[in-house]
Amino acid sequence: MGGSNGTALLELRTSQPSVFDFTSRIREVCVDVCVRTPDLAHVRLGEVAIGYRQTRKAGRYGVQATLTPMRFEAGSLTHKRRGQTWTLQRLYGRTGREMLYILSFYLPRFLDLPFSEKLITIFHELWHIAPAFDGDIRRGSGRCYAHTGGQRHFDELADRLAKRWLQAGPPRELYDFLELNFEQLRDRHGRIVGTKIPTPRLIPLSGGTP
Repeated sequence: MGGSNGTALLELRTSQPSVFDFTSRIREVCVDVCVRTPDLAHVRLGEVAIGYRQTRKAGRYGVQATLTPMRFEAGSLTHKRRGQTWTLQRLYGRTGREMLYILSFYLPRFLDLPFSEKLITIFHELWHIAPAFDGDIRRGSGRCYAHTGGQRHFDELADRLAKRWLQAGPPRELYDFLELNFEQLRDRHGRIVGTKIPTPRLIPLSGGTP
C-alpha cells in the first residue's frame, strides 16, 4: 500500500498503463442516484466525503459500506454522556467546505458483491442521511433508531429505490464497472486507486460548547 495527497493505491496487478479511480467513479454514481431519486433529493453530495477502506480478509461477508455522520442528534456539534461533553473532529474538503458525512466503501469486499447487492448497499447508506441534511442520520423510533423495522426492511426499501433508478435510465457506462468484481476490474485497468479518509476522532471538551 502506498500513495500521496490522501490517495492510496489498492494494488498494482499488471503492467497495463490505465488506472481506475474507484472513489471518483462511485461518486459519479451517487450523484446520479440522488438526482434521479426524489427520496434522496435532500442529499448534497458536495458535503459528503466519499472514500474507501481496505478489508483485511477476502470474501463477500462483513461490512460493505458505512455512513459516518459528522454531527450528533439534530445536527448538534456536541454530545453529553455520563457528565462529559464531546465533540467530533471536523473534516474539510479541498475547497474548504466542511463535510457533514463520510461514506466509505470496503474494498475489495464491496466490489465482490453481486451487482444488485452493490446497488442496494449504495441506496441503503444514502438513505441513512437525515432528511434535514444536518450531519445527523435519519432516525426512527425505539432503541434501534438507525434501522427502525430491521435491516431486512431497510434492504427491501433500498432494493425498490435501486430498481426505480435503473428504470429511470441512467447511462450504463456510468455504472457498468459495478458489474465487475474486484479481480476483473483490476485485471482490466491494471491498478485501482481511491481516497482513504481517516476516521474522525471524538474530542472531550472541558468547558461545554467549543
